[in-house]
Amino acid sequence: MTVSVLIVDDSSFFRRRLTQMIDECPGLKVVGTASNGREGVAKALELKPDVITMDYEMPIMDGISAVREIMAKQPTPILMFSSLTYEGARVTLDSLEAGAVDYLPKNFDDISRNSAELKQKLAERINIVARARRRPALLRVAPAAAAPLSISVGATAERAPEQRIPEQRAPERKPVLRPAPAARPRRHYSLLAIGTSTGGPVALQTVLTALPASFPMPIVLIQHMPATFTRAFAERLNSQCKISVKEAADGDALRPGQALLAPGGKQLMITKGGKIKVLPGDERLNYKPSVDITFASAANVYRDQVLAVVLTGMGADGCEGARLLKQNGASVWAQDEASSVIYGMPMAVAKANLTDEILPLQQIGPRLAEFT
Repeated sequence: MTVSVLIVDDSSFFRRRLTQMIDECPGLKVVGTASNGREGVAKALELKPDVITMDYEMPIMDGISAVREIMAKQPTPILMFSSLTYEGARVTLDSLEAGAVDYLPKNFDDISRNSAELKQKLAERINIVARARRRPALLRVAPAAAAPLSISVGATAERAPEQRIPEQRAPERKPVLRPAPAARPRRHYSLLAIGTSTGGPVALQTVLTALPASFPMPIVLIQHMPATFTRAFAERLNSQCKISVKEAADGDALRPGQALLAPGGKQLMITKGGKIKVLPGDERLNYKPSVDITFASAANVYRDQVLAVVLTGMGADGCEGARLLKQNGASVWAQDEASSVIYGMPMAVAKANLTDEILPLQQIGPRLAEFT
């Protein structure tokens, strides 16, 4: 089945190049282009494409305003293009908050070279974003605030290997939702660790804003995201949440009621004594930061005193780390399929029978708040 694409960008060069690259990809076809947000809204209503690629800075109507209007009138999976700068990160977060599914950094050098690698990444991202169309409940204007990850065009982020975990229903022994009984015995945990990828920033916002300032556990957050984005994302979460949120730095101490976000392009490990160790991102690893690495270090230090949560995301990062946690007696929760933008990472831990709970996104924050 062919995925139809609408390109919205004020650069005629970018529109031509994208059209050429997308049309050369099997299963993809550009059905229209627009040079500003207002025209993009009109074309979205007229052509009803499967996916829209959207620039931010355009005349007449900017990309964020266009996203809001499209999501209100003709909900469609939207892939944003953004610059790899601090301001680009803020704009991207605004776009995802407005309802875009995902983003790609915009790199004119890569586009002008028209490389086979870039074409492959672009095709993968469009196909992934197109899956959201099958879940109409996910195509709505997001609450006010947040944003997700993606594969970076020439930067650190998700790569093709994530396709090893296809989006599909779990096998015959698919785990079922297990809501907590009313009089459930309360376990004590010393650390909450949350890992996520595509769709994660909005999911993290949903979870963390439900936590009270008195939340008793320290929190580590691992979100696949380019290095230039994590500071802006941490600042945004900190402004929205009752708990404190900051981008983690080497030597930070874990404190109750504070969430530390792993820096993009690096690895976050937990050391004895409850300190954070930030290491350079190893080029041999697909994910920087990697959920597996942080989960594994948490298992080594806190053993059965960890509550790990795996949220929406493509691929299987976090599954091996969750396995180590379970071997040490820790607990693992996963987001359910229906509320996941991409049911890859939570599906991987569910298929491996590593989950203690499988919960809709909207229930995870309130459930965590019960530990207060």
